[in-house]
Amino acid sequence: MFDNNSNNEGARRPRARFQREGAEHVGRPRFTRDGAEHSARPHFTRDGESRPHFTRDGESRPRFSRDGETRPQRPMGHKPKRNQNLYSAHKQQVYREQYEDPTKPVRLNKFLANAGICSRREADDFIQAGVITVNGEVVDNLGAKVLPTDDIRFHDQPVRRERKVYILLNKPKNTVTTTDDPQERHTVIDIVRNACPERIYPVGRLDRNTTGVLLLTNDGDLAAKLTHPKFNKKKIYAVTLDRDLDEVDEAIIRAGVVLDDERIIPDALEFPKEDRRHIGLEIHSGQNRVVRRIFEKVGYKVVNLDRVSFAGLTKKNVGRGKWRFLTPKEVNMLHMGAFA
Repeated sequence: MFDNNSNNEGARRPRARFQREGAEHVGRPRFTRDGAEHSARPHFTRDGESRPHFTRDGESRPRFSRDGETRPQRPMGHKPKRNQNLYSAHKQQVYREQYEDPTKPVRLNKFLANAGICSRREADDFIQAGVITVNGEVVDNLGAKVLPTDDIRFHDQPVRRERKVYILLNKPKNTVTTTDDPQERHTVIDIVRNACPERIYPVGRLDRNTTGVLLLTNDGDLAAKLTHPKFNKKKIYAVTLDRDLDEVDEAIIRAGVVLDDERIIPDALEFPKEDRRHIGLEIHSGQNRVVRRIFEKVGYKVVNLDRVSFAGLTKKNVGRGKWRFLTPKEVNMLHMGAFA
């Protein structure tokens, strides 16, 4: 409804307020902070102070923080700034050890590896060298077991269990999947070096020029579970060949190619694009360079190879050369073996 008599044509006339009987309601005027009349309910008094909250008895109702202390009232309409970090501190997968039985012994080399001191193989060397003490006594037996409550020292320094860290990296080209390279080439550890103070390792390997999903962690038990052949963890690759894949050669690959006396049969082979040079390959085998060797076996060269999925983890929203911490849900799924 517009006021045709107004000088400002098109301006909307305020709607009258009515009581239940239909008579026009005349209420007290409402004001903004600066004192101007406004139709909306004010958040402040005329002098600019925040309007208090009252109980039914008319007394001011205080507000309390979680620890029971009173806190000042916030102005109505106030919204705290949103944390722009995609992953909160809780989700930046620095996971502490779950409850472990203090009466259950573990091998000493495994304890040292889980503490981030070294690998299990290196721990055996340190044990034989006599630089590990347990409860004040030197232990040089490779099969020795310890309790989590024991006083374990490495070069007289106490050994403490590390918190668990899980990082997903979208590996770029010209990067070596190793913790240290004698030729001083760029490694995956160089990319995530500042991610955490813990010593982490890549789970499995990707060729220097193979890109895609790579998991890095200090959880040795999980790494062994994801890489051992008996667990058959699924991997999906995007393959680009030097020429179109012939239908005869496609049939050979689908039937299985023998590599190192083992017949490798892909779980799926798709052509996501219109041409036959670009192939989607799903496979469980963990043999070294298995995808490249499959196509080389039938006379093709792999020009580009990208791992788009590993054990259910994908590189979605992770740019090439970027990384992120796994979410708690992803870590739990990996531990439970829910991912194929």
